[in-house]
Amino acid sequence: MRSLGFDVQVAADVTEAARLLSAVPADRRVALVDPRFVGHVHALRLGLTDPRFPAAAVPGALTAQPGARPALVRALDTTTTAVGAGVPATPGTIEPAAADRTVPGRLAAVMDAEGSPVQRPELGSLIAAVPTDAPARAAAERDLAAVDDEAVRLRSAVKAHDGFFTTFFISPYSRYIARWCARRGLTPNQVTTASLLTALIAAGSAATGTRGGFVAAGVLLLLSFVLDCTDGQLARYSLQYSTLGAWLDATFDRAKEYAYYAGLALGAARGGDDVWVLALGAMVLQACRHVIDFSFNEANHDAVANSSPTAALSSRLDSVGWTVWLRRMIVLPIGERWAMIAVLTAVTTPRIVFYALLVGCSFAACYTTAGRLLRSLTRKAQRTDRAARALADLADSGPVAEAVAAFGPRLGGSWSAPVTALLAGVLMIASALSQPFGSWHTILTAVVYAMFSGMAVSRPLTGALDWLVPPIFRAAEYCTVLILAARSDVPGALPAAFGLVSAVAYHHYDTVYRIRGGTGAPPRWLVRTIGGHEGRTLVVTVLAAVLTRHAAFTVALTAFAVAVAVVVLVESIRFWVSSGAPAVHDEGEPA
Repeated sequence: MRSLGFDVQVAADVTEAARLLSAVPADRRVALVDPRFVGHVHALRLGLTDPRFPAAAVPGALTAQPGARPALVRALDTTTTAVGAGVPATPGTIEPAAADRTVPGRLAAVMDAEGSPVQRPELGSLIAAVPTDAPARAAAERDLAAVDDEAVRLRSAVKAHDGFFTTFFISPYSRYIARWCARRGLTPNQVTTASLLTALIAAGSAATGTRGGFVAAGVLLLLSFVLDCTDGQLARYSLQYSTLGAWLDATFDRAKEYAYYAGLALGAARGGDDVWVLALGAMVLQACRHVIDFSFNEANHDAVANSSPTAALSSRLDSVGWTVWLRRMIVLPIGERWAMIAVLTAVTTPRIVFYALLVGCSFAACYTTAGRLLRSLTRKAQRTDRAARALADLADSGPVAEAVAAFGPRLGGSWSAPVTALLAGVLMIASALSQPFGSWHTILTAVVYAMFSGMAVSRPLTGALDWLVPPIFRAAEYCTVLILAARSDVPGALPAAFGLVSAVAYHHYDTVYRIRGGTGAPPRWLVRTIGGHEGRTLVVTVLAAVLTRHAAFTVALTAFAVAVAVVVLVESIRFWVSSGAPAVHDEGEPA
């Protein structure tokens, strides 16, 4: 217990345990452990030191953080009344309904019953037991000796469901780097920051435009990914989860990848090859892929059933091992994607890198979206209010769309929202492509787009395909910016557009991770300040019309990007370092 950071005191009975706990400052974590406990240190570490849960327990041990201390005190009062003030704190005669018959186990059961959930971590092969006699203790000690505590700890540091490249080419040794970092007192946040800095240096190397720079960039990008895996493994190995770490881990992957795209584009320009359109296109495609993933998952986060034939087929395929890895690889998750980018950077040109990205990510997007469409059309599940709220937040509707949704016509029909959004998006992109650059007709189309966008979200997004609404809006906004910048023929317009889309994409990722953490979307004032997706689209079309074929278009686009980035980043940093941010570490599918 002392090795885990606790001050140890011995209580003779329940009353003395309550007295000793009351003397501990209210802002500190407390724990009760049966002195007969036999188990691995890592079992106690999992049960007593994980910062994500207010209360947690393993057999014979219970912990409570400051927020759960009042519930623990009430449980102690209840237990004292039930068993008597003088009953030892570790009696062998207590027989509660819970399997754990120790006082910590009984307290955990009372806390659960009174509405204060107690987390019980999965221990796997780790031992945590409270034997009541000598033979049971001897058996527990034999089981204890048969399992290597450290080996289990190292295995559990690796994410359970990861990509093929990460699982077989990174994790076999990165877990040992994580242990090395833990033993030297390094934190996951420091490793995350090192990964970001390494990726930025890789981007700078690519920006040199030399073959040596491209080779160095590929090597450094792979090193950055190793560190990116290490930070999560270090967090799981040492249970160092934090609000700041959640924010860094959630956003730095995107910052690294998009900075590297920019570095490749700069390097190509040094060699006389302008690939900014490809770089921005790759970023737009990747961001749209992610919002499809996020939107579908949020729509089905708390669905009560999934009876679709495609889900049944997927379950059957899971029993065939090689199909699992194949399906994980073809969606081009971050490990496979970064490995491909690194190798192609070192041996080919930036243009080929972006062609490969666009082809690979397009195929992956078609594959995953087709499967999700089939699931949505064939499953029998009701969208919940929480899912509808999450989709509305992901839609990122600004003041214009809000006004139309509140006072304009309301659509009916289960497919009306995605159909209306799709019609609006197609009209906007088609106008940007077909109208002369700077045409006032494009502004009129942007106004129509804003009105249709409001109509699409005028009712709760509970339809089977309503999860398509946010990705349609993302594609419409990002593609409009890309097309207008590409058709402007103004020097620097595409890099400025790259910056604007980066800033807006960060806002959308920030929204996703706030929702995932259970704290809700960013405040409405932030969305209104940066205009919402329809407001930003309208602003860019107006800038294109007013500043047609003029260097001021690049300046205005850059200023707009900086303004959005400053507002979004300041609010994001304020939130993620605040006490209200969730102490989570992303354990979802590899992005």
